[in-house]
Amino acid sequence: MEKEQEIEWAKAQNIAVTVDLLEAAKKQLEFLAVVDRNRYLYESPALEWAIYRYNAFWLPLLAKHSENAVSEDLLVVPIDCEWIWHCHRLNPVRYKSDCEERFGRILGNHNIISSVQGKSKSKTEELWNKMYPEESYELDCNRSFPGDSLQRNVQSEKFISYDLVSAVKRQVPFSFQVARPHMSNDLFLQEAVARYRGFLHLIRTNRKNNVKRFCVPTYDVDLIWHTHQLNPISYCNDLLKLMGKVLEHDDTDSDRTKGKKLDTGFSDTTKQWEDTFGLRYWKAGAMYRGATPTPVTQIPIPFTYEARKLHAPDICNNFIQFPEIKAVEVLLEFVEIKNLPEAHKGNIHVSFSKKKPDKLFSAKRTLSILSESGEKQVAYFQCEPTGEFFFELECQLPSNIPLSKSFKPFGSCSLSLQECMASGSQLTVNKWIPVVPLPGILASKPILLHVSLSFTLPTSAVQVFHLLRPQPFFISSCYFPLPKIGKTKHAKSRTCITDDDGNDVLNLQMRESSKDMTRSTPELLKEVHYITDSGETHTLAKFQGNEWLIKGTHGSFKLHNASGNDGHLFELVGHKMVKLFSGRRLDFEPKHCKKQSSEHDFMTAVEFSALYPYGRATALIDFKNGIFKVKDEWMILTGITLAFILSDILKRKGGFTAKVGSKENILNQVIQVTTSPSNAENVIEVKVEEASGDIGIQGNSQSGGCGSGCGSGSGCGNMVQSGGCGSGCGSGCGNMVQSGGCGSGFGNMSGGCGSGCGSGCGNMVQSGGGCGSGCGGGCKGFGGYGGGCGHMVKSGGCGGSGCGGNNLSHNDDVGACDLPKVEASIVNEPVAA
Repeated sequence: MEKEQEIEWAKAQNIAVTVDLLEAAKKQLEFLAVVDRNRYLYESPALEWAIYRYNAFWLPLLAKHSENAVSEDLLVVPIDCEWIWHCHRLNPVRYKSDCEERFGRILGNHNIISSVQGKSKSKTEELWNKMYPEESYELDCNRSFPGDSLQRNVQSEKFISYDLVSAVKRQVPFSFQVARPHMSNDLFLQEAVARYRGFLHLIRTNRKNNVKRFCVPTYDVDLIWHTHQLNPISYCNDLLKLMGKVLEHDDTDSDRTKGKKLDTGFSDTTKQWEDTFGLRYWKAGAMYRGATPTPVTQIPIPFTYEARKLHAPDICNNFIQFPEIKAVEVLLEFVEIKNLPEAHKGNIHVSFSKKKPDKLFSAKRTLSILSESGEKQVAYFQCEPTGEFFFELECQLPSNIPLSKSFKPFGSCSLSLQECMASGSQLTVNKWIPVVPLPGILASKPILLHVSLSFTLPTSAVQVFHLLRPQPFFISSCYFPLPKIGKTKHAKSRTCITDDDGNDVLNLQMRESSKDMTRSTPELLKEVHYITDSGETHTLAKFQGNEWLIKGTHGSFKLHNASGNDGHLFELVGHKMVKLFSGRRLDFEPKHCKKQSSEHDFMTAVEFSALYPYGRATALIDFKNGIFKVKDEWMILTGITLAFILSDILKRKGGFTAKVGSKENILNQVIQVTTSPSNAENVIEVKVEEASGDIGIQGNSQSGGCGSGCGSGSGCGNMVQSGGCGSGCGSGCGNMVQSGGCGSGFGNMSGGCGSGCGSGCGNMVQSGGGCGSGCGGGCKGFGGYGGGCGHMVKSGGCGGSGCGGNNLSHNDDVGACDLPKVEASIVNEPVAA
């Protein structure tokens, strides 16, 4: 920051605001969260009735109280009226004029307390009932709202004409954008308040210089701006004193298309901010996070029954523990370089990585330097809050050099993330770092690189587990007795769960046996077992009646069929309530590449509780690529077991597609087909892999999209009337029945085992495709046992070749393109409020 820029920043921080914005912002966030648990206030007819109550009852009561206190106690505003009042105040110019026209003055919030903070509403309710005996204090959302009489009342009263329905609709997306854990952190809010003052300073400067500019805030700034407006008297007085007028808040424009008002306004604001203050405007945790996800239900489903008591035998944390992984969001920009030798100016960029790759970030990517290229590029990614960033300068060689060798190293430097996040530090770092040039590179002065880095405080990371499907084994090779539960019909081989380094984390087995062989239709037992290193077994899940009992690290769950009107397929009930929906839902909803994969390949686990009556996504199962993503520690072991069981159901039934909305008992029917010899050889192996967060480089618009093929490197085994794998199917495409073979494309109705199928395309019956070229260990019936296309019946033989694997460069959300690991993506979209 230059001297003049320091002076401008100091002027901004001296702007007087007569509200404790930090504490008021926390209260606003709490209120928005409560309203989001009462979404009937978003829609008709409750919304119209709330607007009527606000006009007919709350505003007159507020006006009377503000003129001459009607109660010695603080007034507690009803939540429906508070929501409408909230939205009305966020158009401060209109709110001021409406109040002055109807009541002769601005109605403030002095001696008024939110419905969220109000401990006792009895005094206010008593006063309300006295003034309005025919209208209850609380809005009954289940009442029959009289549309005709409501219209007559509105027409007969002197109500404001401002379109409050539209005002409410505009605030719903804002609530989603700021509903993030770090938003309520004191350090984050302190910086947001400082940035809000800087934002006001820019507008004041523009007014003084007669510059017409549509200034667009980031979401941290907008949160504080809203907070200021929600105190209307203070806001009006502060802004009149600051710039001689009440500053309007225009939230009517939501078109983020490049070149439109919002996009150009944000670009202009960014440039003015950075020129004025020498600070970066883009900030981690404060940018646009995409459209509001589609809800899974319109009807709130709270966790209404008592949680199941946890007994020691039901809890598995005495022998199974999973480490918690923390993540921070990072925005990185290379702003300027000084003392660069003349010969290298204009042809240099910076690659960045971590000196020691972590479980979330293992990429090496490049960014331009703003002062050299004139192009603003900002990298967005997630990583663990530890270690050092390594920056390597690379200079461009003459154009006649092949592209792969067109850059060579020039020098390097590093930055400790741990030091940046040390206690008492800010969440933004702007630092000149000395560059150490390589031997032979001469510079008259020390070379300095201006690095700008912003980050959020650590939160729990989404963990990603990979389910791999290798070739099946002979039954005899994995047969073992089941003690004390009758004669074993057949059993599955061990499933190994490993971490990124190949270390075993967990071993599972699916055991099946017949309890009473004397019956004409013997009862079949199914259990999922955890096997310790010493060979001991512990039961994680057991099929009883028509449901699974699943143990976790915090308690037991029951998994059973419970298809309902909201479209969920299963319920997982225990100390929490979880419903499983087909497709990617809520936070896992795809933002890109929607057409490349079927939503029937996914299932989302959604938790319902008093805090999340409309549901909160807690895990995602991707059956096609064999991926399990989980947000919450309590769901990890339960989720692994669940994914294991549902994958077993999927392979036996040929997919969930035909069962969506069906009333059939899928769990019970699957048990009836397990005695089929053709299913005896199916094996599922699970590999655990932590999320390797995405990187988005914002500033360019080139993107790749999703390539074809299975791509996860795990094979496409166990397909029934299916399509198959693209090239690179790591472990083969075994055990396909009436299949198109293992071939190019995304799965359904394709032909041939594509080139590069690692362990073969074995055990195909009446298959049309056959094995493609390059099947690694041969196309034998049981993976890797010799060459040729063995063990095929009525097959089309070997021939053809597959197509390329997944190629991804456009993705700003974990799972957006069906892949758990994303090394990089390039996006360019409006990122402001």
